[in-house]
Amino acid sequence: MSNRNRHNGRMAIALSVFVAGMVGVSFAAVPLYQLFCQVTGYGGTPKTDVAQASAAVSERVITVRFDANTNGKLPWRFKPVERKMTVRLGEPNLAFYRASNLSTEKVTGTALFNVAPYKAGPFFSKIDCFCFTEQTLGAGETVDMPIQFFVDPEIFTDPDTKDLKEITLSYTFYPSESEGKKTNPAKSAAAIDDAAVNEPGKS
Repeated sequence: MSNRNRHNGRMAIALSVFVAGMVGVSFAAVPLYQLFCQVTGYGGTPKTDVAQASAAVSERVITVRFDANTNGKLPWRFKPVERKMTVRLGEPNLAFYRASNLSTEKVTGTALFNVAPYKAGPFFSKIDCFCFTEQTLGAGETVDMPIQFFVDPEIFTDPDTKDLKEITLSYTFYPSESEGKKTNPAKSAAAIDDAAVNEPGKS
């Protein structure tokens, strides 16, 4: 085999390895980025690597507002049970979001979340929540979904966040991937609401 042929062979092998590696990285990129955000609080993602709240509970407080959104393709009504809470730094807190399936079929959704302003992300830690786990509601079913969290007392010692007065925790529910494969989608929320409004005996 000539030197040129050997060189071409080595180049072909190297390119194949490179392409295979890039494919692997592309598949891993999303979950790795998600994990990075959860551990560091980057991009307003609440931290989820904390097993329990800080032992040192501060007397200082901050307001946490709760925001809820639903993708138009998901026939749910989704809202916080409480719009805001005033919490002590370092103290574990429990809040609830309420989801109602307005369709006549069982529907599964998945929630994504973030906090605002983004710089508060590293100091907002979720102990337990319903996010990133598929939630299935039966036809007409309503459930309360808990979120347990605490705000790190260090938020008032960091120069970038020491003057913060409130944090907004926002969730958005989307149809799960399995819902997108259904051949007979559930009735829209608007259709169900109209039916309820027009039902005899309803004011």
